[in-house]
Amino acid sequence: MNTRFSKIIIALATFFIATTLLQGQKQQTQDGEKFQWFGDAKLGIFIHWGIYAVNGIDESWSFYNGYISHKDYLKQTERFTAANYDPDYWAGLIKKSGAKYAVITSKHHDGFALWNTKYGDLNAVKSSAAKRDVLSPFVKALRKNKLKVGLYYSLPDWSYNDYTHFTRNERRYDIKNEPERWNRFVNYYQGQLTELMSSYKPDLIWFDGDWEHSGEEWKAKETRDLLHHYQPNVIINSRLRGHGDYDTPEQGVPIARPKSEYWELCMTMNDSWGYQHNDKNYKTANQLIRIFVDCLNLGGNLLLDIGPKADGTIPEEQVKILEEFGRWTHKHKEAIYASNAGLPFGHYYGPTTLSKDLQTLYLFVPHRPNGPLIIKGLKNKINRIRVVGTGTKLSHQILSKQYWSSVPGLTYINLPEGELDDQMTVVAVQLKGKIDLYREDGQVIESN
Repeated sequence: MNTRFSKIIIALATFFIATTLLQGQKQQTQDGEKFQWFGDAKLGIFIHWGIYAVNGIDESWSFYNGYISHKDYLKQTERFTAANYDPDYWAGLIKKSGAKYAVITSKHHDGFALWNTKYGDLNAVKSSAAKRDVLSPFVKALRKNKLKVGLYYSLPDWSYNDYTHFTRNERRYDIKNEPERWNRFVNYYQGQLTELMSSYKPDLIWFDGDWEHSGEEWKAKETRDLLHHYQPNVIINSRLRGHGDYDTPEQGVPIARPKSEYWELCMTMNDSWGYQHNDKNYKTANQLIRIFVDCLNLGGNLLLDIGPKADGTIPEEQVKILEEFGRWTHKHKEAIYASNAGLPFGHYYGPTTLSKDLQTLYLFVPHRPNGPLIIKGLKNKINRIRVVGTGTKLSHQILSKQYWSSVPGLTYINLPEGELDDQMTVVAVQLKGKIDLYREDGQVIESN
């Protein structure tokens, strides 16, 4: 090989490598921008609304598990009126709560759709007493309030004749025996998704029910490509058989941070997703705010559920919780939105978050303190400590700092009784430089 040809090969290889690296960096930047709103949002509202609110029974599962016949379950369409449905009020209440996005059940496992889909007749327009599309006005109201739009969509449709599963004890067919029937169902569900994506351009798609089939059977990759065709920046939750973007733990608060960079805990206010008149086992606003803060501490979001009644009104208990969330989130917004995960356990007796620039540490105080707050292992100097929401400056002192040791002293912060919030107080510790923690084993004196 001559020298000139070698130089050309090297130059082409160098160009190829440089181009590949630039494309990779560009893709990382685009992905970061795509997820930025979700990572910064922290609080979303989940809405389970469907015909199950009529009788106040489990959404879809009640007939699947045989507690009610499928025929009697579908009779609820006759009393799903949405007579007092006010989408502008819904969106306004969600915004007031401090949430930055909402996810509504466009279609649950029962197959009842809230919009006027051309795929089947089981929807709010063609087969319910409401006789109207109840999804479109809510999406419009969310946009008007500058809230991000999320659509829940169930992959299974237990009411659809070409779907495999019907009830827990009854399956219609096996895919290997009737592949053409399964293909009809795939075309059906992907057709509905095409309607949702082309009509609403949602910011987020929240799938559910993927456990009933493999990713190959669902044609999960093709479904993901379909969504991106209509909305390249749409975010997809984890329930698409390995083709989602973020983790979705349910009900139970994680003890350790999930492995995914982005994650979201979905949780009910009481014990039910949809409206159930007999379920009065509500968590208090204080309990739910603490759960929310636990999510913040681990760098995640909370998707807090509400279940409107069949007439479209939101239960009073749920309204009160959202209003108290709004008071608390508005007061402490600087410690919530666009925050980073807090300190590793052991540095402070409670949850924490960090500002985006890592120069402000936020201490959440879930209990009335019996003595001063304590931070351990903080190497930074402190510029100022204040109460978030009031601006009250707090005094502090550093004890147990030995001149011969690199181990930081203990930072004690005095928090007066009069500064405590009714739910949870937040203290901002403004640092000199980015946070720097001592994570070593400690030292023993060798010379004095």
